[in-house]
Amino acid sequence: MKLKRNSLLVGLMATSILGAAGYGLYTTGLQRGMGMAAASAPAASPMPATQAVPQTIAQGEDATRRHVTAGLKAGDVDPVTGRKILYYHDPMMPGNRFDKPAKSPFMDMMLVPVYADGGGDGGASEGSTVTVSPRLQQNLGVRTAPVTEGMLSPPVTAVGSIAFNERDQATVQARATGYVERLHVRATLDRVAKGQALAELYVPDWVAAQEEFLSVRRMQGTDLAPLVEAARQRMRQIGMNETQIASVERSGQTQARTILVAPIGGVVTELAVREGMTVMAGTTLLRLNGLGTVWADAEVPESQAALLRPGAGVRAKSPAVPGATLDGRVQALLPEVNPTTRTRKARIELANPGGRLVPGMSVQMQFADLQADKALLVPTEAVIQTGRRTVVIVADGDGRSGHFRPVEVEIGTESGGQTEVRRGLQVGQRVVVSSQFLIDSEASLKGVEARLNAAESKPQAADTTPRHEGDATVESLSRDALTLSHGPIPSLKWGPMTMDFKPPPQGLPSGLKAGDKVRFEFYMGADNLPQLTAVTMQASAFKAKPVTGAKTGSQP
Repeated sequence: MKLKRNSLLVGLMATSILGAAGYGLYTTGLQRGMGMAAASAPAASPMPATQAVPQTIAQGEDATRRHVTAGLKAGDVDPVTGRKILYYHDPMMPGNRFDKPAKSPFMDMMLVPVYADGGGDGGASEGSTVTVSPRLQQNLGVRTAPVTEGMLSPPVTAVGSIAFNERDQATVQARATGYVERLHVRATLDRVAKGQALAELYVPDWVAAQEEFLSVRRMQGTDLAPLVEAARQRMRQIGMNETQIASVERSGQTQARTILVAPIGGVVTELAVREGMTVMAGTTLLRLNGLGTVWADAEVPESQAALLRPGAGVRAKSPAVPGATLDGRVQALLPEVNPTTRTRKARIELANPGGRLVPGMSVQMQFADLQADKALLVPTEAVIQTGRRTVVIVADGDGRSGHFRPVEVEIGTESGGQTEVRRGLQVGQRVVVSSQFLIDSEASLKGVEARLNAAESKPQAADTTPRHEGDATVESLSRDALTLSHGPIPSLKWGPMTMDFKPPPQGLPSGLKAGDKVRFEFYMGADNLPQLTAVTMQASAFKAKPVTGAKTGSQP
């Protein structure tokens, strides 16, 4: 038993010694490895302090004020930055560009300059550009498409109704006084063919003129040609045509009856005579309208009427003629707009083979050969319309940089998934066609944040500006200035004097009036005018605490 106990103690001691040696080796190796890693790691060098000129909207506004004073404008080189000024714009309304520095017509702020190399946009890029990493672009499914130049001919369709072609009309009149002995057409809208007999007239006045002509023809002698020609001329004067005169001359008999025939084929649109009536010379007996071509009065939306031109091709279909497509041409754009439907009437002339189209039928028409000029085109899905503005998201560079910014545009017609852009873009730029609403929302938030930061930039500057204190008597006070007669200001080496101070942002103490003794704190602003940060009213019974609203900063 004693031997076993000694063996157990020896084993435990050996195990302890081995464990301690292993831990020591592990610690030594770990310390050496950390030392080597620290030696191999290069010392972190401070990042170079780079600053875009200008970098914030406030700095952009200051640059614009400097340009106004120096008389600079777009196209000049800013002597401070050494960059060419491209234009001025409002970062909140980046789609509007201006050639001269001035106050923004949209916001209560100055315009900011945009420089040639894109780096001096007065904070617009900082405030509205959104940076999206490649991995996030892939997760969001961001896709871009180029801005192209092409011709956009949107399909223009319209409905209309068929009407008679008023340029294919004919009037049948009585050429002499006579009687209607027989009428071959009984009702309006009867179809007639060209040359078809319409009515038979008996003309008594023709008999005497024809007898005179025949008598002269039967006379014997020389130099009778003038008499014959005079008799023939008299027949012409009483309404006989050359065919009727030749028939009388050929037959040698008087012909007191005449048959009126249809000069064109079509339908009778007016029948103003009946059998047995007496008609005078020049009386209108019938009116005919041809059916070889018809008019279709199309109602075209006034927004699309500018695309039409006389002579443009038209293809029409009508439920009354199923399966048939009729070709036609735009004959005229009538100077008439329906105030109720806001449509303009276009007169279309359609071919009517077989006379199947009749007045009153409805037709659906599609116009071709429309007027189209070259324009900038973007995919329709890239356009964001908010009701107040129209925006596209532009990808800077080739779209791989990950920088995106909203651009306000003016759009035109839309067709086939393409939208015309009239202002705001250039050929070759790339626009976002998917996930652009997320980017636009982020850009809008950044724009608001940048505007707020710009508004607070001057108070924030006050936090780091040295403060100065003094005692004074209030001489007068107004909304824009507080006049104090103060004692010496040792920090500025000022002696006693009376001067104006800008009131503190949080306002003056309640009840402050001329003659009060005050303790005040101020700093010198960027315009080299003293800006109060705190005013303390001094009383005999107590010392009031300073009135502070924003941060007053630390005293020097």
